[in-house]
Amino acid sequence: MQIAHPYLLFLGDVPDALAAKTALGIVDWRPEWCIGQYRLDGCKADAGLADMTPAEAADAGARTMIVGAVNAGGVLPDHWVASIVAALDAGMDVASGLHMRLADVPEIREAAQRSGGKLFDVRHSSERFATGKGTKRRGKRLLTVGTDCSVGKKYTALALEKEMRERGLDADFRATGQTGVFISGRGAAIDAVIADFISGAAEWISPEAADGHWDVVEGQGSLFHPSFAGVTLGLLHGSQPDAFVVCHEPTRTNMRGVKTPLPSIDDVIDMTIRCGRLTNPDIRCVGIAVNTAALDEDAAMKLLADLSRQYGLPASDPVRFGVAAIVDRLIADYGLA
Repeated sequence: MQIAHPYLLFLGDVPDALAAKTALGIVDWRPEWCIGQYRLDGCKADAGLADMTPAEAADAGARTMIVGAVNAGGVLPDHWVASIVAALDAGMDVASGLHMRLADVPEIREAAQRSGGKLFDVRHSSERFATGKGTKRRGKRLLTVGTDCSVGKKYTALALEKEMRERGLDADFRATGQTGVFISGRGAAIDAVIADFISGAAEWISPEAADGHWDVVEGQGSLFHPSFAGVTLGLLHGSQPDAFVVCHEPTRTNMRGVKTPLPSIDDVIDMTIRCGRLTNPDIRCVGIAVNTAALDEDAAMKLLADLSRQYGLPASDPVRFGVAAIVDRLIADYGLA
């Protein structure tokens, strides 16, 4: 799906910033695409944008209103419906990352028919994916993988794309989750793809390209997570990465949402290589990305230095310290200088 920008970000009346993480992620990585935010009374989140009504945003040039808030179950609250109708009546498209389809609400469906506006349900791709074939294709690919869920795979991939482009490399971020699709304007939510077609969807997301081109593929889940390993494995096989970066949160002991102990970085590197060789025998690890938000700066720098020595790989926090060292390693390993 191709989602037109600039965006108006709808935050609804969410109780905190975490509930608006989709909108905040868009602002972090694509601020130039964001015209304003639309908040209802009682909203406790703030994306730092000008507050606008849908009509004001449309007059300012907004082309799509993004439902940038989430809630338990991914259901659209009844009292948000009028805001979505207002955006459609103002001439905008509307895009949502919720599990509930926008067109399932009669008022929204009728407003879209009336205005001609498009409805994008990012978790429900209209693309018909083939099964994965595993055939080697031209171009290079880098995949972010994790010791767990929610450890920074998307932010790491975006930081790598930014750094690589600043170095003059031909690189594109490839989105595999709803927030990533909003940030890139294109992609597919892999976790909503029928299991038989996950690897095929990953092949579609990162297609054949010029020899010097790099697709930086947003990772999902973890090969060690009992809930999501199937999605992670399909994405690994389909994206056929030449290189991968391990993403890690150092204060966790169990995997998110389950009692399974967190795997070591060693475990993840070994398992990723063993499984990834099915579709790319030359797969290798080029770095470690660590979310050090829970550590003070001295502790963070010491941990990163220790990890770098232990694994012989560059280790950094992409948000705090950048990914220059990882891109240096990529350039050295693949002769990109």
